[in-house]
Amino acid sequence: MRVLMFGWEFPPHIAGGLGTACEGIVKGLAHNGVDTLFVMPHASGDEDQSATTIINASDVEVAHVSESVSEISEHVRFEYVDSNIVPYVNPDEYFAAIDKMRRESRTSTVVGFGQKFNFSGKYGANLLDEVARYAMVGGTIAVQHKDEFDLIHAHDWLTYLAGIAAKELTGKPLVVHVHATSYDRGSDDMVDTRVLAIEKKGMMAADKVITVSDLTRGIVINRYGIDPSKVVTCHNAVDFSGRENLTVERGIKDKVVTFLGRITFQKGPEYFIEAAAKVLKNTRNVHFVMAGSGDMMNRCISHVARLGISDRFHFTGFLRGADVQKMFALSDVYIMPSVSEPFGISPLEAMRSNVPSIISKQSGAAEVLKYAFKVDFWDVDALADDIYALLQYPSLSSFAAREGLEEVNRLKWNEATAKMKQVYESLLK
Repeated sequence: MRVLMFGWEFPPHIAGGLGTACEGIVKGLAHNGVDTLFVMPHASGDEDQSATTIINASDVEVAHVSESVSEISEHVRFEYVDSNIVPYVNPDEYFAAIDKMRRESRTSTVVGFGQKFNFSGKYGANLLDEVARYAMVGGTIAVQHKDEFDLIHAHDWLTYLAGIAAKELTGKPLVVHVHATSYDRGSDDMVDTRVLAIEKKGMMAADKVITVSDLTRGIVINRYGIDPSKVVTCHNAVDFSGRENLTVERGIKDKVVTFLGRITFQKGPEYFIEAAAKVLKNTRNVHFVMAGSGDMMNRCISHVARLGISDRFHFTGFLRGADVQKMFALSDVYIMPSVSEPFGISPLEAMRSNVPSIISKQSGAAEVLKYAFKVDFWDVDALADDIYALLQYPSLSSFAAREGLEEVNRLKWNEATAKMKQVYESLLK
């Protein structure tokens, strides 16, 4: 079986969890006998191609001619909907890009026959042009490689239009993979209707929709109106190969409780702060760390100051790579209080580092983790109680760490992608 897969990024050059998940998926599919052609806007050449063949969209000549973004849609018979909402990106870069896009009011591009585009593959100010061009180039790639794949798999909304173009130009089945939705990124009054339109268009056009959790499956069915019979849950996994647990020297004897993620509404940072204040009323031998950046950073700093816990609260800024692993190694408890989390890889990574974890019930990870403590995101009293218990009772902490490590080591991409293969097979009968 062969799959044409559209992604936006691939390790080692990633901005968030999407690229990491794509790498795990192609490796798991290869283990299950599925070959993939992985298309991305910009390949650097140092990507691991042991489990997939990467097609660099920047190397492909466009097979259609267009004078504007709006005309691109006419060549592949779908409507282009622009958006500046990006799911996986450093929030500081995101807001700078959006501000630039608004100032420039970018609405058009020039496309010529036989032209190549040097995609950045990032989430910058020219995102509008890049998504439109990627859809057009994606259709060209599908036609060129039509005899080399059996179906199409598109990851998240940035690639849905490319997937639709490939389907309409080749007649091959389309699977769209929902890693996050607009409803996960903000409250209902913050949702961008343009993004909803492109998400729904991709889901409606797909022959099957894969979601990363039953939580996300419910959103796809109930909020987007997608037929339940074509929506399938395939939980995420984690690839820990090549990672060793770090041993770091701590500068303090106190315990460390960590929040690591985007400091945005979705991740529930203020619930973490409120719980920290409650814990500090009963014990002072603990420090709280908020690792990340985002649009709520200044608000959270002010919140900490108002509660009078600044001497026990630390903001690290955005972390990536080895610094993330060092942060886990320094931690005694990890917290993920997300308001809505399609899955949530970070608690699995924390538990892999022997760190007991507390996660919100409103997360996909809560569906597969038995040995993570679970609370409703809004229940700061329950969150504070669990933090205090893990800090004060070593036997409880040791049990959670030991069982959690064994549990996450069983969550392999090979098993997750075996279910994806079954989805593929159902479309090729």
